[in-house]
Amino acid sequence: MANTKSARKATRVIARRTEVNKARRTLLRNSMRKVEEAIQSGDRNAALAAFKAAEPVIMRAAQRGVVHKSNAGRKVSRLAHRIAKLGK
Repeated sequence: MANTKSARKATRVIARRTEVNKARRTLLRNSMRKVEEAIQSGDRNAALAAFKAAEPVIMRAAQRGVVHKSNAGRKVSRLAHRIAKLGK
């Protein structure tokens, strides 16, 4: 248990940030899932539309520190490659 005033405040701040980060992580995963489902269905146009909506969400999550910048770039790159394969 936190003993000092600053430690108690830090605990409150951490709890608040955790809630915000959970919401951002959920948004990230949902947007990626929509792209994955569109790719699985084989609909290239739907996949592109979902990807255009998901890319800013993924990169914003990286900016906010929810995921690492390299991790976000890798996710975007892999989704883009899988969508490009649909056209072939």
